Amino acid sequence: MYNLLKGKKGIIFGALNEDSIAWKVAERAHEEGASFVLTNAPIAMRMGAINELAEKTGSKIIPADATSMEDLEKLVTESMEILGGKIDFVLHSIGMSINVRKGKHYTDSNYDFTHKGFDVSALSFHRVMNVLYNKKAMNEWGSVVALTYMAAQRVFPDYNDMADNKAYLESIARSFGYFFGRDHKVRVNTISQSPTPTTAGSGVKGFEGFLSYADKMSPLGNATALDCADYTITLFSDLTRKVTLQNLFHDGGFSNMGVSDVIMENFMGEEE
Repeated sequence: MYNLLKGKKGIIFGALNEDSIAWKVAERAHEEGASFVLTNAPIAMRMGAINELAEKTGSKIIPADATSMEDLEKLVTESMEILGGKIDFVLHSIGMSINVRKGKHYTDSNYDFTHKGFDVSALSFHRVMNVLYNKKAMNEWGSVVALTYMAAQRVFPDYNDMADNKAYLESIARSFGYFFGRDHKVRVNTISQSPTPTTAGSGVKGFEGFLSYADKMSPLGNATALDCADYTITLFSDLTRKVTLQNLFHDGGFSNMGVSDVIMENFMGEEE
């Protein structure tokens, strides 16, 4: 441990179970000396084991629907009371596609589902920062991080409307990040993570094959949820004070690959 977050206070959205990246971030933040509030949607909290994480990290839990401004206002106000001051870091680890869950193909979307998924996965990020910004709830040189995926830039057919949600999420990080940086010296970034076997990720069709493909394409292999947590901690720390408005690829090099030897060998073997 490096005490990178000693004395820092935060809010972590989206810890569902020990497979969640947010769960790993909470564990690592605790190890690095931070105190924080855990939050998730009330329905997700009934499904998950968040109480166990709260006990392990000495954290309070505040249920909040990230699509509700009222809930978010209450969350930020109560978090500042619990933590005894302004916030230093926030993790947005929220994503959902009802179209994926219901098996609706991208070319035959249910637009009510699309709208709900967009509200939960992307617009919620704007809402969270809106509340933090207008309440002046963040300390100077604070850090806001959201998790994204490279389907925002490239086609992954079965990622469905989540690709659109992530593209919008990344745009929000840049646009809101400008104002947050200019006015409050707060930095805003997204981490574009390798495919990771979380509850949300595993719901995508053909996920296991896709996980294997990405691992074979990446010179360093896929980044795990714990790897992502470590990277997130550096972005919460004072070591990255001038990093903002960035979409940071954390994927073992996958995002800059055209093809790898292993993948080529597989194709050549098929031809023979």
